[in-house]
Amino acid sequence: MSTTLLILAAGMGSRYGGLKQLDPVGPSGETLLDYSVFDAIRAGFTRVVFVIRRDFDAEFRAMIGSRYENRIDVDYVYQGLDTLPAGCSVAPTRTKPLGTGHAIWCARDKVKTPFAAINADDFYGADAYRSLAHFFAAPTPHDGMHHFAMVGYRLDRTLSDHGSVARGVCTADALGRLQSIVEWVGIEKAPSGARCKAPSGDWTHFTGQETVSMNFFGFTPAIFPLLEAGLVQFLQTRSTDEKAEFYIPSAVAGMMAAQVAQVKVLTSEGAWFGVTYRDDKPLVTAAISQLVAAGDYPASLTGQ
Repeated sequence: MSTTLLILAAGMGSRYGGLKQLDPVGPSGETLLDYSVFDAIRAGFTRVVFVIRRDFDAEFRAMIGSRYENRIDVDYVYQGLDTLPAGCSVAPTRTKPLGTGHAIWCARDKVKTPFAAINADDFYGADAYRSLAHFFAAPTPHDGMHHFAMVGYRLDRTLSDHGSVARGVCTADALGRLQSIVEWVGIEKAPSGARCKAPSGDWTHFTGQETVSMNFFGFTPAIFPLLEAGLVQFLQTRSTDEKAEFYIPSAVAGMMAAQVAQVKVLTSEGAWFGVTYRDDKPLVTAAISQLVAAGDYPASLTGQ
């Protein structure tokens, strides 16, 4: 089966302080993107499409895309404020990207197979790609619903030592079908697991065992018209809000509420690493070095 890895790499990386998509973290100068593509290839994915910004197109192609052109089919999509559904617009003073839901929608003309959508600045682990490949290979129920998937991680394995994070906390039914994603902003480590402070000053406590979304989704091309409908509605009501973003978790939640899609939660027990803050990088580098020492990855990916 042909499958595509769609990598969302157009983010500005404002909290990190630079283009972390191009920052080396591996022992031979590998980026987190290198590990994502490596894991996808060995899980059987046949194509990779990068969603990037035009202003770092040449640098990205030279430093990242060129590494894979003799190993897998590579293509590019641009996410920009000039790429919108017909009749839609944003505030002329807006500079902030429109979010992950918009980024995926921008790939509608380039992705024609089942696909994984991931963040460029996260390490998801080989198990996540294998799980999603198995999901795509399984028979699809003929029940009138669109069937998608989400790889979830344990909350306490996704927190930063250097600041709070935003996480989509998920609930699933007994069959592993996603029921809700609730976005919590400002989750931090706590002795009992994790906690989040509300504007009222009250704390919400988490055990750390909760499943969270790290923006690793499995979709079919059927997602694109559903995303467009949600994006149009978003722009009709939020176009003048220069900071509002059309996030993929909220878009998926809307599809579930409308009973047009079901999402299978594939829980990963593998490692997840992220570089939300620049001080996270040494920990990520050390963790990857341990995986290399254990034989999970070769010492050099770029030389493969």
